Amino acid sequence: MKIIFAGTPDFSAEILSTLIKENKHDIPLVLSQPDRPKGRGKKLLPTPVKSLALDHNIPVLQPNKIRNNIEFINVIKELNPDLIIVVAYGMIIPQTILDIPKYGCINIHTSLLPRWRGAAPIQRAIEAGDSKSGVTIMQMDAGLDTGNILLTEECDITDKDNSKSLTEKLLNSSCRQIINVVDNIEDLIKNSIAQDSIKDVEVTYAEKISKEEAHINWNLPTKVISQKIRAFFPMPGAFGFIDDIRIKFIKIETIQLENKNISDIKPGTIIELNKKHLLVKTQDTNQCINILEVQLPGTKPLKIPDILNSNYKNIFEPGNQFI
Repeated sequence: MKIIFAGTPDFSAEILSTLIKENKHDIPLVLSQPDRPKGRGKKLLPTPVKSLALDHNIPVLQPNKIRNNIEFINVIKELNPDLIIVVAYGMIIPQTILDIPKYGCINIHTSLLPRWRGAAPIQRAIEAGDSKSGVTIMQMDAGLDTGNILLTEECDITDKDNSKSLTEKLLNSSCRQIINVVDNIEDLIKNSIAQDSIKDVEVTYAEKISKEEAHINWNLPTKVISQKIRAFFPMPGAFGFIDDIRIKFIKIETIQLENKNISDIKPGTIIELNKKHLLVKTQDTNQCINILEVQLPGTKPLKIPDILNSNYKNIFEPGNQFI
């Protein structure tokens, strides 16, 4: 089968790598977003997908726009692909491209559609307290993640999962299932399921994460705060301030309080600091957040023992308050 692959970040590159290693199909072209400046020096760097493709001598195109790009559309038509696989490409595929391949275009989406259509399904699932996520491979149409479903695979979201760990689960699932889909594409298309025919699943939209919403409001319940901190790690990174010092929360857990009256303490206040605990008050009186790892401006991540043995200990003294 002749396949064009469209993707940009590391997640996409891992799936492209799986297809290349499978060595069963012809990949004559890879599409990726234009190179962007990165790092302190703002050096122009290739995308992970581009780097991988060039390492395997696969041509790469990086158009700034696709819609009404006649030259680009003609290239795709001339290649006459059987299938286009789109994974976190970051550009909208117009109908003129969707109609070219024999089997259309398919997309790997990291949620159980129709729940969490859109840009940030992994983060929004954790933030909402969902107990399950999964991978949906769908046939693309002109809508936003609205195409017919070819295959889904579920996975659990535990109370220790953050966006990084859940992404790893979903990547493993995606790499495994993309081979299954490509090998059985005709039957899967024939038996595909329209999303509007799925009962008891709420249609929700995963809006892009803003840096502002990662600023933790300690007046919320412990469970909600935990979900937000885990959802926003590693990006954009949940944070709070003590004395105008921006503190990023890397790793946390919830703690059930025993025989400790904290009803008069303001949310955000540090209750206790010792070798195992950096306890912070929330809206609740029987639960709180235990911060296991933080990062201050210009420092590496600090675990509780690191804090106790550093010059930053006074920042986290009991009675100080996150705002």
